[in-house]
Amino acid sequence: MQRSAPANLPALSPAAQQHSDAAAEHLRAAIAAHGGWLSFDHWMAQALYAPGLGYYAAGNVKLAEADGDVRAPAGDFVTAPQLTPLFTRTLARQAAQVLRQTQTDAVLEFGAGTGALAEGVLRELDALGLDQTRYLILEVSADLRARQAERLAPFGDRVQWLDALPQRFAGCVLANEVLDAMPVSIFRWSDAGEVLERGVAVDASQGFVWEDRPAPPALAAAVAERMPALPGYVSEINLQGEAWIAAMGGWLERGAALLVDYGFPRSEYYHPQRAGGTLMCHLRHHAHGDPFTAPGLQDITAHVDFTAMADAALAAGLQVLGYTSQARFLMNAGLMDLLAQLDPSDAQQYAQAVAPVQKLLSESEMGELFKVLAVGRGITEPLAGFSRGDRLGKL
Repeated sequence: MQRSAPANLPALSPAAQQHSDAAAEHLRAAIAAHGGWLSFDHWMAQALYAPGLGYYAAGNVKLAEADGDVRAPAGDFVTAPQLTPLFTRTLARQAAQVLRQTQTDAVLEFGAGTGALAEGVLRELDALGLDQTRYLILEVSADLRARQAERLAPFGDRVQWLDALPQRFAGCVLANEVLDAMPVSIFRWSDAGEVLERGVAVDASQGFVWEDRPAPPALAAAVAERMPALPGYVSEINLQGEAWIAAMGGWLERGAALLVDYGFPRSEYYHPQRAGGTLMCHLRHHAHGDPFTAPGLQDITAHVDFTAMADAALAAGLQVLGYTSQARFLMNAGLMDLLAQLDPSDAQQYAQAVAPVQKLLSESEMGELFKVLAVGRGITEPLAGFSRGDRLGKL
């Protein structure tokens, strides 16, 4: 199946093009090693995480350091912790409630990016009297880990990096835009009502092309359980994300995980009108839908089926503690109180502080697209972030 390349993407520097060419050659070799066809989840894993070549493992600048300008050309996208410290301070307030309720003293963050979230959370926890809190980070990118270490050096040995999932953990888990970057399987319903798995092959010109094959029984069954047969319908299923949640049920002894990401409940995720799926790529602040463009240089993501993640948590013996929009969560957790502490008499500074908050809360931007799901064990009191506008009934 042929595909058309997106238009209006930025030109690559010679060095970037050389790196992408090397990543593409690695991917072609992986396809050849698997008989000429590679399932998309395996292709995505290589494109993002192949040592020295994948997007998250290649040492490239990936996240824009906004410095007050969300249009900054460096990197490929801007995350909420980089937009404003008010996001991290608000998230820290929810984390503080979890730590106090469970009488624990540790935060574990997955995929800490530039370290902006860790820095902001630690500073706010200090201000809240939890200055003995330990901060653990599990980061797959050596480049980002080095940047985090430099940024978080003032906190000394309170910050530690893990090389693997913990065997046991008690405290608060943070995962901001982690699930969307996990490799997904892509499926298509055939005209005959059969579930096909979408994979990647190489054409005569050595370019990457889509190729569909009958899905393995487990994948076909998982898809059929989630939606009716709709001929021609293409979408994703994040079995790796569900497995990650299931594993959490084995190591999270006491505490809560706050999962912040963009996505929908299943009824919206597999809506008949969303027939092309949710796969999205980001290259130098340009969003498009072609994962074959500039391999190794662009991020590849898919929206999250939050119903699937909640079901995986329940099956693993965890509590599902809350689910709501990012806007509602932030307002519930204390963002408006933090805004009220700003001095409006300095009009310019006040406007600079408020502008990114509007982006975080706006329904047309991050406020509605992003959701927050909390799962955990041993939590007996309602979490503040879900005190109003909880949407558990929609999962």
